[in-house]
Formats: sequence, structure tokens, C-alpha cells
Amino acid sequence: MSGLVDVLAIVAVVVLVIARQFRPRRMDADRRWWAAPAVLIFLAVREPGLLDPDHRTASVLLLGVELLIALGTGLGWAWTTRIWTTPDGSVWSSGSKAGVGVWVTGIALRAGLAGLGAAFGLHQGTSALLLGLALTLLVRSGILAWRAQGLHPVAGQSAALGEDVARPSWKEHV
Repeated sequence: MSGLVDVLAIVAVVVLVIARQFRPRRMDADRRWWAAPAVLIFLAVREPGLLDPDHRTASVLLLGVELLIALGTGLGWAWTTRIWTTPDGSVWSSGSKAGVGVWVTGIALRAGLAGLGAAFGLHQGTSALLLGLALTLLVRSGILAWRAQGLHPVAGQSAALGEDVARPSWKEHV
């Protein structure tokens, strides 16, 4: 993919993911939570430009920091997402305001990292950003799937993990 197509794909995925996180969504027992991140990883590693050929060591270090930021963003996003069950046993999730803070912090750190790399003359393509996004989504999805396994429905009300007040899924608002 060209750089412009990569950037458009990344922006589209981020907008879609952020917009969807604030609507309560039923979490399916689908075991393919890793599929979308796997496709993004494939797209990232097949393109040249993941590492700067003129500055390999610094480029690997920069990519490593990018992946650590992505890991932290995925962890923070997963643990700030509310999940709960309904009496019928279905599991629901919804993003929280704290999740917005996690995203803003992650984007700011990545922008700062990109600026630092540019200041040192490192040239990495959008593949590093795409790989970071894939890792963020993979970590978040994996942790949510793991957290959802331990939830059990409470008769007559929803059981929200990490909240004292349980609310029915149809009244869940962010």
C-alpha cells in the first residue's frame, strides 16, 4: 500500500474503533477476536519501511518504544472498558471516559515519538504505526475476552464488573 492509503486505513480503523467503543455492544462468544489485528499485522510487516535501513539500531529502538506504547494503550483501554452480563447470560461492553484518556495519552506519546524520530533523521513508514495499532487492538480484545470469561449473570439485574451499581443493558449510557 502507498503511504497515503496506509494513513487513510489507519485513520479509518481508529475512527471506527473509537466510535464503536462508546456504544454498549454485545460481546459475542466469537473466538476470532484476534482476526482483525492479525490482518493489520500482516499488512504492516509485508510493507517495506518498518525499519529505516540507514539507522537500523535506532529504528529498532524506536519501533520497540512504539510497541511498548501500543501495549500500554491496549492494557489501559481494556481495563477501563466496562463489561457486564444481563440476566440472559449475554456479556456486554462499553468504553468509559477513562478510555478516552488512555487513547489521548497513547496518541500524544506516539506523536511525540514520531517527532523525536524525525528530529534524529529516522524515517519509518506508516507500517510501524499500523503494527502499533494492531498490537493495541490485539491486547485490548484478548484482555476483554479473558475478563468476560469470569462473568456470570445475576438474576434480575445486570452485573457490572468494577462497578457497585448494576444497570440494565438497555439503559447503559456513557
